[in-house]
Amino acid sequence: MPTVTEAQVLSALATVHDPDLHRDIVSLGFVKNLRIDSSRVSFTIELTTPACPVRDQMKQWARNAVLGIPGVADVQVEMTAQVRAGRGMAGRDAVPGVRNVLAVASGKGGVGKSTVAVNLALALADTGARVGLLDADVTGPNVPLMMAARGEPRGQDGKIVPLESYGIKLISIAFFVPEDQPVIWRGPMVHGAIQQFFRDVLWGELDYLVIDLPPGTGDASLTVAQAVPLAGVVVVTTPQDVALLDVSKSVNMFRKLEVPIIGVVENMSYFVCPHCGERSDIFGHGGGERFSTRANIPFLGAIPLHPSIREGGDAGRPIVRAQPDAPQAQAFRDVAGQVAARVSTLLFAAEEAAKPRGVPIRMFGIKK
Repeated sequence: MPTVTEAQVLSALATVHDPDLHRDIVSLGFVKNLRIDSSRVSFTIELTTPACPVRDQMKQWARNAVLGIPGVADVQVEMTAQVRAGRGMAGRDAVPGVRNVLAVASGKGGVGKSTVAVNLALALADTGARVGLLDADVTGPNVPLMMAARGEPRGQDGKIVPLESYGIKLISIAFFVPEDQPVIWRGPMVHGAIQQFFRDVLWGELDYLVIDLPPGTGDASLTVAQAVPLAGVVVVTTPQDVALLDVSKSVNMFRKLEVPIIGVVENMSYFVCPHCGERSDIFGHGGGERFSTRANIPFLGAIPLHPSIREGGDAGRPIVRAQPDAPQAQAFRDVAGQVAARVSTLLFAAEEAAKPRGVPIRMFGIKK
């Protein structure tokens, strides 16, 4: 029986490419703990996110590639993930312990942005990621209701300990004011509260901190964009033109602030009658995808309009956890996979751009 070598295994694995990063898993450093025991080969593939949408396919591609080596009878592949930390921007302090800060925004209210933020956070957590959720909609906080989170956070060493629900760490102004009391604050007070949520909350070690921004392009969105190095922003819209007009303003604001746009989610995209199965495009069709094409940003997916999504939000039982096998829950998980992949791609591109390049030889007057 031919002797199997490490060089052969790595050569075979170099044929397996990450479809988002467009590089092979060997040069990306994904292959770990390679062991060869006669005809048996085992190794670990360490991805950049546990929410990788092609995780299972990549495992099978790698296994098939190594099984093609003469003399290999058995291949064991373990899949793990280590979420990379996003790069900070000049003059901005990262949130301690948080690897990536993601904002969820919308151009106008009523498009289901908070519903997307909540279910996105839960879908990321279901992959094994450590996730926090910050409700930055200071004057209209809805996250505690949707997450069935009640109570007042306790203090520890002069810091705030966030509440937890469904395995997600949460903070919201709603935890500090009576339920029926309005928060009537001017811009500087909103700015101060959000800054405190970043600076004075013991988030611990998180892979993703999801921020539910208020709609529009006001003080809270500006504060978040300027206070922390955002890995990117997910923009939520519905298909109708009035929503798309406003979402373009939101996208342009974040571009001016040099915040990466992760992509667009089209919420309330279509309605399927539970009785006859007929599909109705209540708010139009394909507006979010057409906008993403015009704006040259990724389209992350479409979420249907379904009573169970609304009912789950009102009852504090988000659809991703209440009905995990439902098609509408799968739609949120698909979006979460696209978001995680896009964050990894943006980070990889930033790391590549930051690498020192060779000095052109013409600078030294040397001719080729």
